[in-house]
Amino acid sequence: MAPSHDLTELQIAIMRLLWSRREATVAEVWEALYPERGLAQTTIATLLTRLERRGVVARRVDQRQYVYRPLVTESEVQQSMVGELTERLFSGDVTALVSHLLTSQDVAPGDLARLRELVDAASRQAGEDA
Repeated sequence: MAPSHDLTELQIAIMRLLWSRREATVAEVWEALYPERGLAQTTIATLLTRLERRGVVARRVDQRQYVYRPLVTESEVQQSMVGELTERLFSGDVTALVSHLLTSQDVAPGDLARLRELVDAASRQAGEDA
């Protein structure tokens, strides 16, 4: 079973910053998020420490500052969180999840065409694996 990466919205914002920059100090994360979030630098430090304890980020020391880098990819987090959501809300039924998304959201015609392509590709891949 894959590890769980159930992150809060703020933790995801921090991770997106780390994914885009590859690594950052507490001060750099704080500086990037402050205009939108208005959080204290100590709050960012606490969140990064918690992410490190969970094995989501690693840190190294550079000139007396911790420099954090992601240990998981954005795709791994997405897969984990969508998997948990599907399990919790739809009893693991992927079809029910997709049906819900298609009926509860405004889906543009271009999106439907792209979804058809993805379903076709998945069907071909399943046929090859059989």
